[in-house]
Amino acid sequence: MASPPESVDEVLTALAEHDYLADEGLATAIYLAKTLHRPLLLEGEAGVGKTEVAKVLYRWTGGELVRLQCYEGLDVAQAVYEWDYSRQLLHLRAAEAAGKVGPDATTEALEDELYSERFLVRRPLLRAIAHGEGPPPVLLIDEVDRADDEFEAFLLEVLSDYAITIPELGTFRAAVPPLVVITSNRTRDVHDALKRRCLYYWVDHPDFEREVAIVRLRAPDVPDSLARQVAAAVETMRGLGLYKPPGVAESIDWALALAALGRATLDEQAVKATLGTVLKYREDAERVHAHGIGDLVRAAAARA
Repeated sequence: MASPPESVDEVLTALAEHDYLADEGLATAIYLAKTLHRPLLLEGEAGVGKTEVAKVLYRWTGGELVRLQCYEGLDVAQAVYEWDYSRQLLHLRAAEAAGKVGPDATTEALEDELYSERFLVRRPLLRAIAHGEGPPPVLLIDEVDRADDEFEAFLLEVLSDYAITIPELGTFRAAVPPLVVITSNRTRDVHDALKRRCLYYWVDHPDFEREVAIVRLRAPDVPDSLARQVAAAVETMRGLGLYKPPGVAESIDWALALAALGRATLDEQAVKATLGTVLKYREDAERVHAHGIGDLVRAAAARA
């Protein structure tokens, strides 16, 4: 899809066709990001489907998915570009062997050769900006809250003009801006300056019926009764004040694990045996046990 969608309903339909069941708010944010060429900042708990939005968009639009995974200490060499020093050194040695380097030879032409696109290593941001022909890529800047303040400041410049300057080569500017999706798990607050550059949407856990639909879509071999009880049990867990409430990804994994064990419904033994599939912290498992596994199973059956 090269042209912008004509309506929010078109976005909802297209996402569903690519196995992503979004609510109207998220579909509206995606529609506006595509139409206005604005980055889209998605915040929310881990496992609610923020990263999956970018993956679905690249399948829908036909553009390349360019992913930049953020981490502490991320710098320009990993995010934007660097020079292939080993190949430059080999080229320099070859030039010396051919007599192109010496007291009687000029070095200006050789320097131009060394700092040409031939030796340029394009990292995700440069790849997305200078993408060339074809549909614009989907640039996923994942978990930006893990990066340093300095990287956020640099990101402001890139997203302002969709341009990157390399001193030796000049400025690379996107003829058509990439579709930018930035995600944050909110381990720290993203600066207001970056938020002002973006459209913003908080991705929440889905409601019960939509989570059932998602589990059935992503795990079609799971019995309907089990999918409903898993969604109901996870909904209950999220209300227990856990350190890391389970996301949709954990709901799908749990349903698949229970189905692999031959279960068609939840029971206490199955929940105890597979609790590590849905909860990743000992303290959370202890809280669920304190709540009562039997109560959890009965509440899930009643809700389903």
